[in-house]
Amino acid sequence: MKLVAGKSALRGTVPIPASKSHTIRAVAIAALAEGNSVIRNPLISGDTLSAVTCYRALGARIDTSDDRAWKVEGTGGRPSAPTEAIDVGNSGTSLRIAVSSAALCGGPGEVRLTGDDQIRQRPIGPLLRSLEQLGASARSDKGNDMAPVLISGKLRGGTTEIECKTSQYLSSLLLAAPLAENDTEIIVTLLNEPDYVQMTLDWLDRQGIRYERDELHRFKVYGKQKYRAFDLPIPADFSSATFFLCAGALLDADITLTGLDFSDSQPDKAVADYLRRMGADISIEPDAVRVRTSQLRGIDIDMNKTPDALPAMAVTGAFARGLTRLLNVPQARIKETDRIACMAAELGKLGIRTEELPDGLIVLRGEDPRPAELDGRSDHRIVMALSLALMALEGTGRIDTAEAIRVTFPEYVDLMKGLGARMELQE
Repeated sequence: MKLVAGKSALRGTVPIPASKSHTIRAVAIAALAEGNSVIRNPLISGDTLSAVTCYRALGARIDTSDDRAWKVEGTGGRPSAPTEAIDVGNSGTSLRIAVSSAALCGGPGEVRLTGDDQIRQRPIGPLLRSLEQLGASARSDKGNDMAPVLISGKLRGGTTEIECKTSQYLSSLLLAAPLAENDTEIIVTLLNEPDYVQMTLDWLDRQGIRYERDELHRFKVYGKQKYRAFDLPIPADFSSATFFLCAGALLDADITLTGLDFSDSQPDKAVADYLRRMGADISIEPDAVRVRTSQLRGIDIDMNKTPDALPAMAVTGAFARGLTRLLNVPQARIKETDRIACMAAELGKLGIRTEELPDGLIVLRGEDPRPAELDGRSDHRIVMALSLALMALEGTGRIDTAEAIRVTFPEYVDLMKGLGARMELQE
């Protein structure tokens, strides 16, 4: 599928859909809880439905017939091993969180988790080794520290030391550790994307889970705890809002985003600050964010907390005066794609100069950027980011593998068109 887009002016109001990260955490906790939970306003997307698939396979009963309220009958902390492999599709978050949940099954069965081609190229070794240290059997089927993975035995607790090039490793352990038989100590030697761990801790706090911590470097999680059933709404997604914030700043635009809560711990709310530092006209009200056309200037941005924003910020930097340097984000190379290399290559096709760094990307404003045939690399965030570039240029360009948008933001094209974007999906 191709996404065709051309120069656009945007006006109007856009509601931001629910958070993928919060929805997946809600599914995991509800599935491990005792009793019946209700997840209100969940994100309906490929990634969140993959989480549903995982936890259904582990024994939870999940009714998704009502898009506004998913109903979950939990396992009471006793998930069961399925006879068939669990396929997470393209959802790295679902895979990594579910791996530790699978280590709670115990019994004679073995849980096999796999995914699509991209998932089978993404590292998970450090998490597997931590689960081994905590009493479970956890191994890569091919011995390459990637999916498919095989989980058996029982998470018992103990002490583990882990390097978290992705925060999902730590979130996975923190979500499972309260249900272990014994206390768990987690020593974190490296942590990228720390605010995503804070999102996980916020869920634990709402559940009354007992733990101690030294900042985000060391955790002691008490064992033999339980998750409680809940009835909660999912906040709007700042990662999805990133594309509209950037569009409002770099295009001919006057748009208002609704539903965003800046008191939430989602790290991508920092994108509003990045854009303001670049000179964007952004006003934040209690229930809305207004973004208007502005002259942007290049800046340096430490993006370690916000790797998902790199593609969109790379495009934004391409239309700003001067140099934009996106720094300290090595984990962007191990997402669905190597987003640093991919964005450099695709922006180059538009006539925009870039320089790759080991842990980032330098972007120069193109002298004569032009539309082109682009490769979305089957990466939802790259497809959406490149669409912003095409909407800023005269003429029309195309982005292939646009079906990847469904992974996190199936409404993206319709919402952009509702603001006046020249954009169409083509088979």
